[in-house]
Amino acid sequence: MKTILVTGAAGFIGYHLSKKLLDLGHQVIGLDNINGYYSVQLKLDRLKQLGVNEVSEGKLVSSETYEKQFQFIKLDLENRNEVPKLFDKFEFDIVCNLAAQAGVRYSIDNPNVYVDSNVVGFLNLLECIRHAGVKKLVFASSSSVYGMNDKIPFETSDRVDHPISLYAATKKSNELMAYTYSHLYDIQTIGLRFFTVYGPWGRPDMAMFLFTDAILNDKPIKVFNEGKLSRDFTYIEDIVEGVQKTILKDQPEDKWYSLYNIGNGNPVKLLDFIEAIENVTGKTAQKNMLSMQPGDVEKTWADTADLEKDYQYKPNTPIEVGVEKFIVWYNKYYNDCIG
Repeated sequence: MKTILVTGAAGFIGYHLSKKLLDLGHQVIGLDNINGYYSVQLKLDRLKQLGVNEVSEGKLVSSETYEKQFQFIKLDLENRNEVPKLFDKFEFDIVCNLAAQAGVRYSIDNPNVYVDSNVVGFLNLLECIRHAGVKKLVFASSSSVYGMNDKIPFETSDRVDHPISLYAATKKSNELMAYTYSHLYDIQTIGLRFFTVYGPWGRPDMAMFLFTDAILNDKPIKVFNEGKLSRDFTYIEDIVEGVQKTILKDQPEDKWYSLYNIGNGNPVKLLDFIEAIENVTGKTAQKNMLSMQPGDVEKTWADTADLEKDYQYKPNTPIEVGVEKFIVWYNKYYNDCIG
């Protein structure tokens, strides 16, 4: 069994990945700063699902469900004094970095937060990995690095020199930094360009959550670019299955540093996505049609052939099934936990 550091463990993907790895029997150390970009309570409730009922700044807390198999610490990734201490305490076989300041539009008004977390924090992590002799790193990049690329589907061989948000620029910088450390210090490195992920415990700033919340509460939804958008929506269980394979399976020998798209490989029109929510809820959305937002792109579409070939990644959750599962969770969470 492996000892794995998962940063961003209280986040949407980080929570689901941690649970998957724990259920497979691995030891997981979770790190997250639990910032207030979106509901802190949602993050704490995710941790409770992992048996962590109290969180204290800078203190390792053991899970009551997974006992010593899962420990969590609230900590900023850019903390140069405390993060190295984790690497002194544990001998990590693998580091999976999912911690980042998320959000494309938010990065336009809050650039310093993104540089601190996504660039300075990532560099601090790379330095810890280097000095501790950790031999494998899997890290989250983003489909946003493709910017205004009009060639579809997006392939990892495409040039990504024109990011249109600071968030995208920080993710591109992560790829460059990781390559350098992989080359200099012989670290196996995998970068995953995530496309639009949705499902239970999802982020409240994402379309799935925003649309469902508004439709169920008879409020209008904001539909940007007059609805002429498509997204490669990917269900969380499919995403986690792919991520855990890249973590646990040996890399191909000719790919010591590699980048993969991780998405559904099948873009869905935004209006069709909304219709799927309407079908499950039995309610019609009040659509407020708006112009394109700064930092947004018109279409995302992942070419996942390399990930399928090297790691047998194959998403198989239809949008209708994924939407229904999210709405079932949404109703239960807000009735049982909030209501």
